[in-house]
Amino acid sequence: MPDPSPRRRSIRLAAWLLGASALVPALPAAAQETAPGAAAGSAAAGSAAAGGAMVLPEVNVLGRGESALDPVRGFVAEQQISGTKTDTPLIENPQSISVVPRDQIDARQAQTLGEALRYTAGVRGENYGSDSRTDWFQLRGFNAQDNGIFLNGLRYNTGYAGSVFETYGLERYEVLRGPTSVLYGQIAPGGLVNMMQRRPTDFATGEVRLTAGSFGRLQGQGHASGPLTADGQWLYGFTGLVRDSGTAVDEVDDDRIFLAPTLTWRPTADTSLTLLSYYQRDRTSGNQFLPYEGTVTETPFGRIGRSRFTGEQDFDRFDRMQFGVGYELSHRFNSVWSVQQNLRYGQTNIAWDQVYGGGLEADQRTLSRYAYRADIDVNTFQVDNQVKAQFTTGPVSHTVLGGFDFSQVFYRNAQQFAFASGLDVFNPTYGSAIPPLGAPYDNARQVNTQYGLYLQDQARIGNLVLLGGIRQDWAYSDIDDRDAGGVHSAQNNQAFTWRVGAVYLADSGLAPYVSYARSFQPQVGTDTSGVAKGWDPLKGEQYEAGIKFQPKGMRSFIQVAAFHLTQQNTLTPDPDNVFQQVSTGEIRVRGVEVEATAEIGRGVSLTGNYTYLDPEITESNIAAELGHRPAGVAKNNAGLYAEYSLASFAGPVGGLTVGAGVRFLGNTSAVNTGGSVVPSVTLFDAGLRYDLARLSESMRGLQFNVTASNLADTRYVSRCSGTAGCFYGNRLNVLGSLNYAW
Repeated sequence: MPDPSPRRRSIRLAAWLLGASALVPALPAAAQETAPGAAAGSAAAGSAAAGGAMVLPEVNVLGRGESALDPVRGFVAEQQISGTKTDTPLIENPQSISVVPRDQIDARQAQTLGEALRYTAGVRGENYGSDSRTDWFQLRGFNAQDNGIFLNGLRYNTGYAGSVFETYGLERYEVLRGPTSVLYGQIAPGGLVNMMQRRPTDFATGEVRLTAGSFGRLQGQGHASGPLTADGQWLYGFTGLVRDSGTAVDEVDDDRIFLAPTLTWRPTADTSLTLLSYYQRDRTSGNQFLPYEGTVTETPFGRIGRSRFTGEQDFDRFDRMQFGVGYELSHRFNSVWSVQQNLRYGQTNIAWDQVYGGGLEADQRTLSRYAYRADIDVNTFQVDNQVKAQFTTGPVSHTVLGGFDFSQVFYRNAQQFAFASGLDVFNPTYGSAIPPLGAPYDNARQVNTQYGLYLQDQARIGNLVLLGGIRQDWAYSDIDDRDAGGVHSAQNNQAFTWRVGAVYLADSGLAPYVSYARSFQPQVGTDTSGVAKGWDPLKGEQYEAGIKFQPKGMRSFIQVAAFHLTQQNTLTPDPDNVFQQVSTGEIRVRGVEVEATAEIGRGVSLTGNYTYLDPEITESNIAAELGHRPAGVAKNNAGLYAEYSLASFAGPVGGLTVGAGVRFLGNTSAVNTGGSVVPSVTLFDAGLRYDLARLSESMRGLQFNVTASNLADTRYVSRCSGTAGCFYGNRLNVLGSLNYAW
């Protein structure tokens, strides 16, 4: 955690420069340490010279600089922690990584992970439109929501996409693209998103924000943090949000309560303990499963309305309660050795009832429907123990990280199902009785346990940075299947993964790099008798080369990456049993990503990206799939968002900031065989902020912000999972907020 001593040193230095050092009380010994590289002044140099003039010592103070855990001013971050688990400059990591800081999130008033990452390379978010239950997204063409969402470096979604963390409670998103198993264990090959929670600050700050917008949204939120004691040993933070809102779909709400208290204790400059907790309650409903005919294409009766609700008002619900409590403990023994432990216990409970669609019937207007119920409980415990050593061997400086992590997930999902009456989607009549639901199926209790040992070295020789890491994982799944009379089975997997990379830091700010990485992800399931399938784990392998550019003296970061990524052991139909699957498939994705984030001066800030993917199914037991793109994966995605601040202008006009963005989402296919194409779409966003202090000094701290996404309210389908499950994309969404910050 941040060392308070640099701030105290700067206070004392300022007092010296004013010639008033005698008026400053003596600071604790921890605050009097000489900054690294500082010149120690002699006692004589600090004494009064002849004639009464004060002769000051020559002091060289080095600031602590940006930390990956600190708030970032503006759009551009310089540090990351997800790619190495150490606080490392973005440009020194030989793998593609992006940071979306708080200021960028607030500029667009992003409410979800998908909205925050709309302009991030390699990410295709909001795959299922305005689904308020969870964050669905792809990284480099692979679904990442199940195992690719982390909170404070620990896995958040644990194999089931049933949790979503309130975006307002975060300081930043870090997106690490490509295989990352060396540091994080089981994960899909596309990469991960690490959500960094707001932490206590060593200065007083806060805000209160009131928001209203489309679909009846009313929202109040606030954040405050700062020192609890004058010596800075105790710091606090608190974030809260309350929302009452509808959505673009009739009868579907998006209500939320979110509370996140945090506390930091720093007894010495070398020891820090931060407690991180959250509580979140959501009241919403499931997404609408619509047919390909009637959404992408027209029926004889036209297209289904985008606000059409296909369930039953008195039945449908998705009620979720989740909480987590944990800590980050760090201690530095000396200039070489330090340790850190990150720990969290979390719980998620979901009550889900839904009547959903199963495709149009022959009359092209009646939607077949099914009634579904799920009672889900997920309990998680995770701990990551790290030992870090920083030292030199001859001309080589090393940052060596060794770790042991452990996670255990208790998962239960009792599901029920029944055929329900159809619904005329062009003239709906609700109120049909829900048929008795069948006996619970997939009523299994799983305990998934992972142990991992890892070792990493970041070595620097002059301008050359080398990165290497190895890991051994053991993953165990114990399954009690109650549907099969209490059958107990187990599945054990282990894997050795590794990665290497190199980046050259040219004096011009250019940094070419190359890297290689591997990943693995267990696949757990049961057959009709309740016995674990024993599928081979997914294995990922990636070659990547690219160049990063950080011009000297400018707040900007540009990166270009080219990669070849392969996933083996993809599930494909069993040729001997059409109701079963085997892990013999393979998907290959080649691609190029370009991303730039910059504050280019004269009040202009921008972020933009272009992603080209060449995905292909290279092995499958269905011959018609070979050579085609996997369903839902686009070849092209692009976006550009720019802001222009008039702060340099005098008078009231100087309080204005305007923003505009354009996004292109490439076409996808509803099936693996290349048919049923979902068309591409271009969307426009806009924003306007005004600092009310420019009107009156009495309104200092007040700001008005209005944003609009999908400005033209363009009708489009975000994705189809087969021809019976298509989902409309997000509609025009206007948000206005009044914010008071201090």
